[in-house]
Amino acid sequence: MRIAIFGLVASAVLMPLCRAQAPTFEITQEDSSVTFSVKASVAIAGKFDKWDATLTFTSPDVTTGVLDVKVQAASVNTGSGMKDGKLKSKDFFDAEQDPLITFHSTKVVQTGSNTFEIPGTFTIRGVSKSETLTLTVSGKGTGSGEIKGTMAFDRKDYGMNSGIPFIRIANRVEVNVDLHGKRVSGPPLVFKQ
Repeated sequence: MRIAIFGLVASAVLMPLCRAQAPTFEITQEDSSVTFSVKASVAIAGKFDKWDATLTFTSPDVTTGVLDVKVQAASVNTGSGMKDGKLKSKDFFDAEQDPLITFHSTKVVQTGSNTFEIPGTFTIRGVSKSETLTLTVSGKGTGSGEIKGTMAFDRKDYGMNSGIPFIRIANRVEVNVDLHGKRVSGPPLVFKQ
């Protein structure tokens, strides 16, 4: 009985200590952005005004990271009310039916001293598929830095088969993330050399 109680007390004390050993990062939205572009006969590029991103780790090993990005589809901003309306419609984002566009990483693969491939599940219009975000990180070892990444997908794979009248649109959509973050607690991340 005494051993069981000691085990419970030890696990209650040690669990938070283990968790405390993982770095915690905060993404600062005012310096960050989520943008997209599509090659077309009339330029289609824009940003999302409302989104949230989190980067969590279970240990200082950078490959234990999990990146979550949640974008409000209706916050699309191309600078053109007509384009925004078309992109929010059922033909494209279907923002009323599926208000969130999400990316949840499933793995972190370090490919160079400051480059990474982040495979994950990308969901738009309620359709989920595996896509890969390619990232470059700056500010290693400083406690703050920038994550710049690109992911490309085929819009037709997600049911966006329509066009816009009088505008020829490519199928490839490029999404760019520029995330600024700082470590708010825990030890520094450990990168592969």
